Amino acid sequence: MLYPSEHPLIRQKTTELRDVETAPRRFRALVRELSALLGYEATLDLELAPWTVRTPLADAEGARLAPAVGLVPILRAGLGMVDGFLELIPDAQVWHLGLYRDEETLRPIEYYNRLPTGRLPTGALTGPQSIDVCLLLDPMLATGGSAVAAVDILKRWGSPRIKYVGLIAAPEGVQTLSAAHPDVDIHVAAVDDHLNEHGYIVPGLGDAGDRQFGT
Repeated sequence: MLYPSEHPLIRQKTTELRDVETAPRRFRALVRELSALLGYEATLDLELAPWTVRTPLADAEGARLAPAVGLVPILRAGLGMVDGFLELIPDAQVWHLGLYRDEETLRPIEYYNRLPTGRLPTGALTGPQSIDVCLLLDPMLATGGSAVAAVDILKRWGSPRIKYVGLIAAPEGVQTLSAAHPDVDIHVAAVDDHLNEHGYIVPGLGDAGDRQFGT
């Protein structure tokens, strides 16, 4: 299901993010801030477990996050979203997928995969056995090819639940991802008008990786 945000702060920050005059330093800060706000919305349905703590006066019945969360940024643009999510979920595991879009075919090509398997030296499990939900982080959902490929990889790896979180989406990308993986929720700051002939979102914000890193 698609969840475009209507939060006033998200709409304001997304507008500033689009501005061609926004410099890389401010652009990176906005990506981090938007990621934290979107992370709040994307985790609203996560389960809680009981948790009792001791205050200076008495025991207090409370709650803590029940599922273990894995963050999976798609390199390179997805890296800018990680810190915002870690501010919310500091114990989340972070894994990386490298995908790039062939400029001729617009198809995704995988070049890096750091999804772990097995056990750590301490004996702790790593890999799909150690988490309950993966948050796939990628600022731009354009053609949807990279998102579909990333979800394919995560499902083959054994991820039990996946959510996509991005900044800007095109209707074509939403349709492609939803058709391929209807069980994956899509959380974005905005859904734009269309893709141009080069596969870029219009009005969009340009290349999210280039604008973050000044390249």
